[in-house]
Amino acid sequence: MFRWIILKPLSLLYALVVAIRNFMFDHGMLKSTSFDIPLISVGNITVGGTGKTPMIEYIIQLLKDEYQIAVLSRGYKRKTKGFVLAVDQSSAKEIGDEPAQIKAKFPSVDVAVDGNRVEGVKKLLHIKQDYDAILLDDAYQHRYVSPDLSILLIDYNQDILEDQHLPFGRLRESAHGRDRAHIIVITKCPEILKPIDKRIMASNLKLFPYQTLYFSGTKYGKIKAL
Repeated sequence: MFRWIILKPLSLLYALVVAIRNFMFDHGMLKSTSFDIPLISVGNITVGGTGKTPMIEYIIQLLKDEYQIAVLSRGYKRKTKGFVLAVDQSSAKEIGDEPAQIKAKFPSVDVAVDGNRVEGVKKLLHIKQDYDAILLDDAYQHRYVSPDLSILLIDYNQDILEDQHLPFGRLRESAHGRDRAHIIVITKCPEILKPIDKRIMASNLKLFPYQTLYFSGTKYGKIKAL
């Protein structure tokens, strides 16, 4: 009863604010900045872990040997402000735990944090102009930057079509927000996923011709002492 009385009205208000914001971006009342360099956005429309960091690391693994790439994140829960370019000794307090993990795994890849993604991209390009691409971590709702490729992650165990907006549910925005994605990846799938289950999920998502759907699972490595 508490959830309905308190959280449901807040959820409706939140949904209205987010819908107005997206409408303003969609119709040019709020501007998105494009860059000459390819930007790849990875994000989700729900709170909670959908596997953004493993996906960023997977993309880095695919590209790092042939292309000059950088990663830009907001640096969640860091103690610093503004733009910070990670170095090998950067701590989680300085750049956030996930960027610190990425930098530790891929020391040759530039990793930076900035809550303002537009300024973050500009500062990265000021530091080095020959990047082939920049990966934007957790940037699906950060619409002030216009990505060239938008990858949306959806947890197999969370049905976004039946979910509610925050704080009553787990949605950051309406499930219709999936329409902006070029690639949708269903993450955390069971090891055995029947073809019929894939077809049902694809049908429920009602993909557009410009969208591609993939399915992925999680495989954990060995525990390492820190």
